[in-house]
Amino acid sequence: MHVLDAELAREQAHLDRARAELARMREAAESLDASRASDAISGEVLSRVLARRIASLQDDPRTTLFFGRIDTAASADHPTGETFHIGRRHVSDGSGDPVVVDWRAPISTGFYRASVSEPMDVVRRRRFGVEHGRLTALEDEHLATGAGVGHSALLAAEIERPRTGPMRDIVSTIQPEQDEIVRSDLDTSICVQGAPGTGKTAVGLHRAAWLLYSFRERLDRSGVLVVGPNRAFLDHIGAVLPSLGELRVGHATIESLVAHAQVRAEDPPAVAALKGDARLARVLSRAVWSQVRRATEPLVVPRGVRKWRVPAYEVQDVLDELVARDVRYEAARALLPQRLAHHVLLAMESSGEAPDDRVQDAVAKSPAVKAYVASVWPALDAAGVLHRLWSDPAVLATAAAGDLTAEEQALLHWARPPRTKGSARWTRADLVLLDELADLLSRTPSLGHVILDEAQDLSPMQLRAVGRRCSTGSVTVLGDLAQGTTPWATGSWVEAMGHLGKPSHDLVELDRGFRVPGRVIDYAARLLPHMSSGLTPPTSVRDNPGVLTVVRVDEGALDDRLASLLAERAGEPGSTGIIAADAVLDRLGAALEVRQLSHGRLDVDHGDDADHPIQLVPATVAKGLEFDRVVVVEPAAISAAEADERTGLRRLYVVLTRAVSELTVLHAEPLPAPLR
Repeated sequence: MHVLDAELAREQAHLDRARAELARMREAAESLDASRASDAISGEVLSRVLARRIASLQDDPRTTLFFGRIDTAASADHPTGETFHIGRRHVSDGSGDPVVVDWRAPISTGFYRASVSEPMDVVRRRRFGVEHGRLTALEDEHLATGAGVGHSALLAAEIERPRTGPMRDIVSTIQPEQDEIVRSDLDTSICVQGAPGTGKTAVGLHRAAWLLYSFRERLDRSGVLVVGPNRAFLDHIGAVLPSLGELRVGHATIESLVAHAQVRAEDPPAVAALKGDARLARVLSRAVWSQVRRATEPLVVPRGVRKWRVPAYEVQDVLDELVARDVRYEAARALLPQRLAHHVLLAMESSGEAPDDRVQDAVAKSPAVKAYVASVWPALDAAGVLHRLWSDPAVLATAAAGDLTAEEQALLHWARPPRTKGSARWTRADLVLLDELADLLSRTPSLGHVILDEAQDLSPMQLRAVGRRCSTGSVTVLGDLAQGTTPWATGSWVEAMGHLGKPSHDLVELDRGFRVPGRVIDYAARLLPHMSSGLTPPTSVRDNPGVLTVVRVDEGALDDRLASLLAERAGEPGSTGIIAADAVLDRLGAALEVRQLSHGRLDVDHGDDADHPIQLVPATVAKGLEFDRVVVVEPAAISAAEADERTGLRRLYVVLTRAVSELTVLHAEPLPAPLR
C-alpha cells in the first residue's frame, strides 16, 4: 500500500472511532432521566438541558467529525509530542480523553494561526479532503522546515466548493486574521470593515459560537443576539450556528427588534432620514422630561383629624433631585411617592409624633399622594408621547428648540393628525422612535453580546436601538462602507460606534477576498471611485480568477437569452442567483414559468425557497447573500431605481459581488458609464 494511502486509512480509522464514541456519548445522554430531579421546576430545566445536549450530539454522516489535525513539538511531559484532531465539536472516549478537540478550544488556535515564523508549538498541520462523510485526501504543512507551507489545494477546493441552500460554516477554512477577530475577548467591542467576499458575516457568526463556548455561564444568563438586514438574510445564515452546536442564539431584523406597533404607512425619504437623525434623541428626551411639571401647590395629606402639608418649594426640591438622578422616567416616578411620604413623616416627627416605616408606606399609597404625583409627574406611554409630538406643532416646537429648524419640524408634523394614538399610521422610522421613547420611560434590558451585520445601512437612531440591547454587554459590528445603500448610510465607523454607545472599540479591516473571484471583484471595483473617495479596493486571493461574461442583447430578447443561459447550466452543481431591479422581478418570474424553468424567489420577508438551486432575487435583498453563479439583469435599471446616483452605484456594487465562481451581466440598455 502507498504510504499516503496507509496514512489516510489510519486517519479514516480514527474518524470511525470518533463516530463510535460520539454515538456512545449520545446514548449516555439519552439514558438520563430528567423526571428524577428534586422538584418539578428543576426537572423541567433539566429536561431542556438534556434535549439541547442530545441535539448537539447528533452525527451528520454527510460530514466528518474533524477537518484538521495538529502535531505539537516534543516536551518534557510529552517526549514525542501530542496529536490533536480538530473538529466542530468535542468528542471524548470512555475515559474522558479527547478523540476530537472542539475548534474553539485554546489548543485549536494553532491550527488557524501557526506559521513558520510563529509556529505556536505546532510542528505539523494537516488538512483533510472530505467526500460524503469519508476522508479522501490529506495535506501536511511542516512548520519546522517550511515544507508544504503556503498554497493549500484542499483549502482552495473547500472555499470554491459549489453550494445550494443556506450559508454553511467556514470552520475548516478560517484564516489567521479572521481567527483573531473570532477569539477576541467578550468585553471587547469590535467593528469589522470587510470588503465583499472577505467572510465578515461568517466571522461574526463564528465569533458568537466561540463566545458561547468560552463564556457559556455568563452568556447563558445574558444572551446573544444576531441582528441582520432582513428575513431572507437571516434565513440564509440561520443554519451556521446550529451546525456548530449552538442553538440558543436569537435572530432579529431591526424591524422586529423595534416592533412596538404595526407599520401602516411609509415616510418619504427626506422624512425617514430626518426621523433617523441623532438629533431626534434629544427631541424625544425633552418631550418626555418636559412632562414633569413644577410644584405650584403644597402637598396636603389628611390623616385622621389632621392635615399634613409639604410646601411647594420642598416638593420642587424632590422633583429636581429625581430629574437629576439620570434614571428612567418611570423609575423616578415610582420613587416619588416614597420621597413625598418621607417629607410628610418629617413634619409628623417635628410635631412630636413617632411614625414608623408602615406609616410612611401608608402615606405613599394614600389617595392624596397618588393624586399629587399624577398632577406633577403624569404616567406616560411611548405612543402617546409621539402622537402628541407629531399632532401638535407647539409641542414639537418646544421639544425641538435648538435642534430642528422650522422647516424640519414642518416635515415631521402630521398634515391630518389622527384623533387617537391607536389610530395613528406609524411608519418604520416611527417604530424606532417609539423604541427610543420606551427606553426613556423604562430601561431596555441588555444582552451579553450582539452581532450586528450590514451595520453601514442603519440610521443613527437605529444604531441607538441596537446599542440599547448591549448597553452593559459588547457588540461585534460587521459592514462595508462601500455597500451603504440607504439615504442615511454611515460614512464613518467611529461615528456609528458612537451611536451604538461603544466609542471604545477595536476597528479591524478585512480586505482579502476569499469568496469573490478576481475577475468579478476587479469588474465591480470600477464603481468605487464614483461611489466615494478613500475606499480601498478589495483583493481576491483566489487562484481561480472566476468567469466574467458581459452579454448585450436586443431589446425584447432578454428573457429568451436569460432562459437559454439557465438551460445551459441546468446540469451543473451549485446555486444560481438571478438578480434584477425589484420592479422587473415579477416579469422575469413569469417568463421563467412560461419556459418551464423551475426556480425559487427570495424576498425581504421570505426565504422559504432558499434550498432551490435557481433563485430570483430583488436587488434590494441581495446584500449578504452569495451564489456560485450570478446573472445580473439590466445593471442600469438596478442603479436607476435608487434615489441618487451614489446610492444606485453602491447598490450595483453589492449586486455584482454576490458571485462565488461566475458572473454574467445581461443587458439591453447601455451599461452605467463606469462599467462600459
